[in-house]
Amino acid sequence: MKTKVVVICLALIFSGMQVFAQLSKQEKKEWKKKAKEYAKNPSNLKTFTEAKQVADTDNAALKSQVSTLNGQISQKNTRIAELEDQISRMRGELTSARAELDQLKAAPPSNSMDFSKGVVFKVQIGAFKNKDLSKYFDNNPNFGGEATESGEQKFTIGIFRDYWEADKFKKYMREMGVKDAWIVPYKDGQRVEIKDVLEGVVAEKTETPK
Repeated sequence: MKTKVVVICLALIFSGMQVFAQLSKQEKKEWKKKAKEYAKNPSNLKTFTEAKQVADTDNAALKSQVSTLNGQISQKNTRIAELEDQISRMRGELTSARAELDQLKAAPPSNSMDFSKGVVFKVQIGAFKNKDLSKYFDNNPNFGGEATESGEQKFTIGIFRDYWEADKFKKYMREMGVKDAWIVPYKDGQRVEIKDVLEGVVAEKTETPK
């Protein structure tokens, strides 16, 4: 019976341990002595066995925690890599935007007052003979005129892309006493009929030039 207890004790002591080399005679003698002590006092063996089970459980829990932490670290590393890639793209976009801004600063300013293309509306204030104001037209896009076959000069004030803004200005002019003010449309620099550009949208407000 004692021999069986010794064998069991030795098995419990060495279970789970990795043996790197054969025990020496002295070590064998010491472990046999410990095995006999456990055989004489089973309660100590029980305590040792229970303590080992607790240690094994704690070790398994710690391994699980380490595995979870490693997974979290892996996720964070992936997120960091994504953020670094995003930062790199944003830096590239910023560099491109700065280059484009530098080009815009270096480019000559565009003529924002160029109304030679598209449809515009002017307010004609009258037609007069023996009044030549053409010298005021060149450097003032808001003041213009044109000669008729009868020798009259038709003068306009203001230039608008929006018909309703032109209509509002026309009303102001009439309130100021210019009773003959009306809207005249131009397309690509050429005077046209208002119905040709509005297509009936403001047909009720269409006026016939004198």
